[in-house]
Amino acid sequence: MKDFSEWYEKNSDRIRLVSVIASGICLFASLLLDWTGHESVVKKCDPALVAIVLCGIPIVFGAIVGVVKEHDITADVLVSLALIGSLALKEFFAAGEVAFIMQIGSILEDFTSDRAKKSISKLIKLNPQKANLVENGTVTLIDADNVKLGDVLQVKAGEAIPVDGTIIEGISSVDQSSMTGESVPVEKKVGDAVMSGTINLNGVLLIQAIKTAENSSLQRMIKLAGQADAQKAKIVRKANVWAAWLVVISLTTVIIAGVAIGLVHDDCRLGFARAVTVLVVFCPCAFVLATPTAISAGIGNASRHGILIQSGEALDRIASANLAVFDKTGTLTKGKPVVVKVEPLASADERELVKIAASGEVVSNHPFAHAIIDCNTSGVYEVAQHRTIAGKGIEFQMNGKRYFVGKVEKKSVGCSLVGVYENDVLLGIIYIQDVIKDNAQYMIERLKAMQVKTVMLTGDNEDTARSVAGAVGVDSFISNCSPEDKMNYIRNQELQGNKVAMFGDGVNDSLALRSAFAGIAMGGIGSDVAIESSEAVIVHDNLDAIPYLFKIARKTQKRITINLCISMLLNCIAVFLAINGTLNAVWGALFHNCGSVLVVVSAFLLLFSS
Repeated sequence: MKDFSEWYEKNSDRIRLVSVIASGICLFASLLLDWTGHESVVKKCDPALVAIVLCGIPIVFGAIVGVVKEHDITADVLVSLALIGSLALKEFFAAGEVAFIMQIGSILEDFTSDRAKKSISKLIKLNPQKANLVENGTVTLIDADNVKLGDVLQVKAGEAIPVDGTIIEGISSVDQSSMTGESVPVEKKVGDAVMSGTINLNGVLLIQAIKTAENSSLQRMIKLAGQADAQKAKIVRKANVWAAWLVVISLTTVIIAGVAIGLVHDDCRLGFARAVTVLVVFCPCAFVLATPTAISAGIGNASRHGILIQSGEALDRIASANLAVFDKTGTLTKGKPVVVKVEPLASADERELVKIAASGEVVSNHPFAHAIIDCNTSGVYEVAQHRTIAGKGIEFQMNGKRYFVGKVEKKSVGCSLVGVYENDVLLGIIYIQDVIKDNAQYMIERLKAMQVKTVMLTGDNEDTARSVAGAVGVDSFISNCSPEDKMNYIRNQELQGNKVAMFGDGVNDSLALRSAFAGIAMGGIGSDVAIESSEAVIVHDNLDAIPYLFKIARKTQKRITINLCISMLLNCIAVFLAINGTLNAVWGALFHNCGSVLVVVSAFLLLFSS
């Protein structure tokens, strides 16, 4: 029995789909037999009974469980009563048709429901598992979980820092992008703090643990992500509330209509038959289909434009958002430093300056080195005695002369500067910048036209942040943000009544994405964690898709409202016709089936909207 239960649970979706297909075939056969004059066959063994068994019994069982165990009154209660009443009148087609339509709505609803999120486990995988413990001059590899406060750890070039600590020996560049979103590595020296999960790019560091792995920055992100999920789970779907009211209204109408008709015509059976017909036409099939069909069409439309939306709830959230918050690096900018200007100050021209720098940087793994190498189009010189000076730059010999490529003492808003020296003479300066995406400004303008405010949050310094914010035209910006700062900003905005749509691409954005009313990952260069923390993903990293996302979400929300109004109007007309006897149970079922088809067609047109 246990094996069967596990098998059923594993294949329940497939079984339900097969049941709905079989029910549809049987209902069509029942209708065909009746219309071709084979009433006797229908009376002996109506194929519609198959639909009642396959689609109706699960609905009745679910309604009973909901009322008894969860004290939850849903549309299934109304459908169950209609099924029972139709069976009492031997109107098998009407009962089967209602059950069939409701199951289709249920399948569509599940199809557009939330996907399982795996971001917490992804974050855990980023956590360093091992650490190099230094004791009495000996280095021992231990589990990061066994690191104690005060332990001295060795971190080699290219390794992740295992716990939060303070540098006690060494100078290096540390890639903090995974935690802070900073596009440029940060120079670290003795006395500086370093965070777990960040990468030591060059040189060997000795750090003293100031936190254990359990209390590290990365573990705090994992815990906060779980808390953000729990807060989102409190949102109650509107359809359930409406369904409860619909059940009350319909049952009140059915009872009043049945009793009144029975008394007026002095015929209890007629009153019961009319009441059942009212119950059948009042079944919220079109109402149930209105939301999931429109959502499916909206999600399908978005996917054609390179936008993957996780659920119908996500679509509704995006439509309601009035504040768009952007991470800078990789979202508004390309996330890859490039050379934007070369300034010769001595005899070397621009091309020669870049060639000299690239010759020395060939063996370096620093992001600035890659930017210079990519800019070079002239090949490289042969160099000797190459040496990396941690935290400063590189030194090498070429043609009997000594060259140095590294930091230069000069300020430039929005750019990092690399100087090229020959025997202590500054030959020139190479300006490196994380370049703004071409269509960022236009995207911001379109959002403002849609009455959406824009804010940029970044871990970069204020000068860099101000430069980018001014270039793209956001309403405001905040610099030097940690992942927790971003999350707290979003929570404060929502406490003030704003509904925040957060756009980000990195691990450092995962907390903000989860805490926001709607989280959208820029998936082209985005991390798995950011994608799994979000409710939508812009696959091709195309900023033009952002305004379209708001547009299709709002259009879908509007279409749902229209479909709900259509379904309620048709229900009201059908109830009136059922009360005066124009419709019997079978014709009532067909009439309200037309309403369901109309709602589906209305949603289908949304699929091709632009």
